[in-house]
Amino acid sequence: MELKKDSNAVAIDMLLIVHSEKRRAAQATHLDPQANPGALLQNRGGFQGVRNGIRKWQELEENSFQGNLPEKQCLQQPQVITSYDNQGTQLTVEIHPQDAMPQLLKKFSLAKRLQGDKNGNMRPRQPGGKDAHAYPWDRSSLKSMPLDLRLFEKLDASASQVTVKSGLNELVSDLLQEAHSDLERVRAIWIWICHHIEYDVEAAQEKDRQAFKPTDILRTQKTNCDGYAGLFERMCRVAGVQCVTVPGYSKGFGYQTGQSFSGEFDHAWNAVYLEGRWHLVDSTWGSGLVDTTTSKFTFLYNEFYFLTHPALFIEDHFPDNKNWQLLKPPQSLRQFENSMYHKSEFYNKGMLSAHPETSMIRTVNGKATITIESRAPTLFMFMLNGKQEHGLLSLRKNGMKLEVYPPTMGTHKLQIFAKGNSEIYSSVLEYTLKCNYVDFSVQLPSELHQPVGPSWFSEQMGIMKPSHSDPIIHTSDGRCAISFGVEEGVSVLASLHGDDGPITEETQRRYIFQLNRGKRTELKVQLPHAGKFALKIFVKKRQEQGNFIFVFNYLLCCANTKVNWPMFPESFGNWGQDNELLEPLSGVLPANRNIAFKLKLHGIAKALVKGQDTWPLTLNPEGYWEGSCNTAGCQEVYVMVLENANHNFYSYILKYKVNDQ
Repeated sequence: MELKKDSNAVAIDMLLIVHSEKRRAAQATHLDPQANPGALLQNRGGFQGVRNGIRKWQELEENSFQGNLPEKQCLQQPQVITSYDNQGTQLTVEIHPQDAMPQLLKKFSLAKRLQGDKNGNMRPRQPGGKDAHAYPWDRSSLKSMPLDLRLFEKLDASASQVTVKSGLNELVSDLLQEAHSDLERVRAIWIWICHHIEYDVEAAQEKDRQAFKPTDILRTQKTNCDGYAGLFERMCRVAGVQCVTVPGYSKGFGYQTGQSFSGEFDHAWNAVYLEGRWHLVDSTWGSGLVDTTTSKFTFLYNEFYFLTHPALFIEDHFPDNKNWQLLKPPQSLRQFENSMYHKSEFYNKGMLSAHPETSMIRTVNGKATITIESRAPTLFMFMLNGKQEHGLLSLRKNGMKLEVYPPTMGTHKLQIFAKGNSEIYSSVLEYTLKCNYVDFSVQLPSELHQPVGPSWFSEQMGIMKPSHSDPIIHTSDGRCAISFGVEEGVSVLASLHGDDGPITEETQRRYIFQLNRGKRTELKVQLPHAGKFALKIFVKKRQEQGNFIFVFNYLLCCANTKVNWPMFPESFGNWGQDNELLEPLSGVLPANRNIAFKLKLHGIAKALVKGQDTWPLTLNPEGYWEGSCNTAGCQEVYVMVLENANHNFYSYILKYKVNDQ
């Protein structure tokens, strides 16, 4: 078509689409899921809750953007005119800005990506055998396709900074500036939604779930799971990528361990078609989490729900159509209900498996045992009914072992947390314990913290080659000696804790006497009475400021009711790290007796013992200061040292009490 080229001339691109009357009539009788994606879902019947939200969302989405654009931008949008003649020929003309791609051409470009049915309707291909992954998980990857997340760093940074300027089409166009493949297009959309759309807790809790218009979502940047899934699907289709919304049940906010599912669906997510295969995403759960106590949403990006391996996705997502499990064999609803729920952080923190594999555990002889296998050394902790008590948690090189002793019969909630590479412990597992017997002989000290026993972590903190590798030490006479190597520049501190008896905060270190021999440290422990005690080990690098750091503890057990050991002597600040006390070790001395003293002291000029009188100590050829004193007429005895021979000031280093006469 040649137009007159003057100042008023315009260029018109014309695209003719011709359909026969017969074909047009056929199209009217066959629903086109791409034009109305809710239609196929509606034909399945029984839609309530999330299904209703999805259907309403899809009914609104097609007309939601144009009417909300500014007038100037509306004038710039393409105009499509369609007419039919009396022979059934259809003529479609599009008028668009000169520098813009015709929308009809975009549709034909998109059509190449979609699978057409026999009538020419374009619809996403249904999942088949080549989409299915083996169940159970083979531990190969958390993703359903090979991914190197480092390659997304530039794209992620760019997509997360994009802002909404006008409408959805322009938003998608801006997002795709750095995307050069379908995978990158999906990634850009996913990142933007996860970093900009907030979960609307109030709307999600409404009984009559209202649909979210796309324009409302972009304006308020808030929605529920229906809106997340619908927006993700819409943006993918604008980007030319096949995507569907999948409704179903979920083990999300409000889920109780072991609960059953029935009635309306409570969640929605997406399946996206990439590289010849369907993959699963959940942008709702990828964006953040809801605090169960405050019901407040917090943005907290979760990579786990992007292209999640289907064998892991099924742990907390059960679709209405089993084909969308993308599993071989698919799981039943009963299996979904009874299967162990590993939270996303379980896999994010590098966990591989847990035993038992059921969420409900019955104790055996009052005890429940849980083990976790991890890819790398990991720190764990647990809580039983909200308290860090009644359990022994020992770290292994690749995992942990936990023995729990519920204090009462009945039902108990057990939570397990892992630290991973971050500084924060995250909940990774929850169990329900059923206890029908309590072993009262196993009453653990409330101060027995986690972990118990030496491990890779204590070695990492500078404690090596311990004399006792087992976390539980039994002593028949109430005494024991524990030794271990200490890395150079590391100081060790120990304290003893029990639930009853005379131990207080002031005296909890007086039942331990620490000896440093070269690169090994020995802890001599005397128990004040029979029972169970927590021996806590702390370390600190001498050149660093701050407090000692708890590393691990031993559980000391003594059944001998005759045990009644006194405290060790009280030591003062001048008692050096490398000093050694051979005798007397008891902090309480008998009255009216001659008492022998033998110590190894470093860097001093003189030493003496002071009671009613003063008795000097002499240095023998082996390097020990020796001597004796008489306890008559005194209540306390001190060991004192002179560090500089040119001075006359003696410092106290040890203090003994003397029994009443």
